[in-house]
Amino acid sequence: MWMKRAAIALGGNLGDSATILGQALGELERVKGITLEAHSQWYQTAAVGPPQPDYLNGCAIVQVDLSPLDLLHKLLEIEQLFGRVRRERWGPRTLDLDLIFYDDLILETPELKIPHPRCRERAFVLLPLAEIAPDWRDPVTGKTILQLLGQLGLAE
Repeated sequence: MWMKRAAIALGGNLGDSATILGQALGELERVKGITLEAHSQWYQTAAVGPPQPDYLNGCAIVQVDLSPLDLLHKLLEIEQLFGRVRRERWGPRTLDLDLIFYDDLILETPELKIPHPRCRERAFVLLPLAEIAPDWRDPVTGKTILQLLGQLGLAE
């Protein structure tokens, strides 16, 4: 398999989120088949879902020689390493790692949807992604990250 480029969103709102997110980037780099290309700064954002603390969010671009499903499984393993427990949808968490894009792949299986189905409506994903990959094109709409941000009223 040849190297693919993937975009990953990172977030958390339980514990020392800045430390956890930084350590999660380190864990990503330790996985065989993943090379960290770039990561954004961390953004504090209001939580979506039930009442809970604000999140710290950011994005990373990685080069991978893993399949999309293998990459997803590695992300889930890293979440568990940091104590992620899935109790309620959109509930608070120590770490959330979402696979947003995998090159220009469009994939829909019961376990994985690429691009992430709600990425186009989430400023907490698009804003940090625009910092490190503004010209990345959403394979579904053909729009760049900056254009998608513009649709949310956050970029020109």
